[in-house]
Amino acid sequence: MRIHHRILLTTLAVVLSALASAQTPASQIPVPSDVAAPPADATTAKSGLATKVIKPGTGTIHPGKDEVVTIDYSGWTADGKMFDSSVARGRPITIQTKRLIPGFAEGVEQMTVGETLRMWIPQSLAYKGAQGKPQGTLVFDVTLLELPTLAPADVKTPPADAQRTHDGIAYQVLQPGTGTRHPTSADRVTVHYTGWTTDGKMFDSSLPRGAPSTFALDRVIPGWTEGIQLMTEGEKMRFWIPENLAYGGRQPPFGTLVFDVELLKIQ
Repeated sequence: MRIHHRILLTTLAVVLSALASAQTPASQIPVPSDVAAPPADATTAKSGLATKVIKPGTGTIHPGKDEVVTIDYSGWTADGKMFDSSVARGRPITIQTKRLIPGFAEGVEQMTVGETLRMWIPQSLAYKGAQGKPQGTLVFDVTLLELPTLAPADVKTPPADAQRTHDGIAYQVLQPGTGTRHPTSADRVTVHYTGWTTDGKMFDSSLPRGAPSTFALDRVIPGWTEGIQLMTEGEKMRFWIPENLAYGGRQPPFGTLVFDVELLKIQ
């Protein structure tokens, strides 16, 4: 992590990042009526992947091959048996598309944010008959919730409703927290984060690594030390940190830095 050259990181045994969501019992998630075979109005690619849009998206950008995506999904075998569901767990997942099975990745790469897509993935694009894995054609309903490492529209300058600290940090709450305790500069915290320069270039993120980062709050750039103390567990904020509270112009990245930070835990 590049937040500070002395930073101490602890990699947690977490593969997927979780977002707050209500659990839905698997028994209440309906099996698609066309789970056995794609309907006539499905689109079949040269690879053999068949897809059908269940709900159109609201965005225009499609994820790239190395994109980090946040998705909700349920998966069934062709006989209607559910074998996996983030919906049932109540936790959408955040993951790089290249870490998904080939057919799933191919389908996600054609989606836009807000879209729900049904995929019929042939075994050759799924687990290829691997022992202990679901066999045959797999059917997934997938909703693309977010492209979390894509630069936000307001990356260049804080919006008018952003709040500011006495030292000049601008910030905005993206997701309210679930706790009431704020960390102090003496605490260690666990966070997910992504950082951009004001021209929209991402320079660091915990999300592609698939694990949050844990560090002492007095061992990071001053803007982080100050800003994260405003947060509670479960809260997600966007910070615009001026250069004097970031790297001070001594090393890249230079200038004002923008971070999305989710405070997962105060140690």
